[in-house]
Amino acid sequence: MQLSDRVAVLDDGRKIAEGLPDAVRNDPAVIEAYLGHRHVGEAQKEAVPA
Repeated sequence: MQLSDRVAVLDDGRKIAEGLPDAVRNDPAVIEAYLGHRHVGEAQKEAVPA
């Protein structure tokens, strides 16, 4: 990101974001594709008895 004026992000060969590095870095679709959904695993925690 420090070397480019613009970046494009692909997920399974499909472009999901393109633009300035800071904007793309904070794009929710990019975050979900590369880091996962922020709620992953929460449903499992609730379903498991204590």
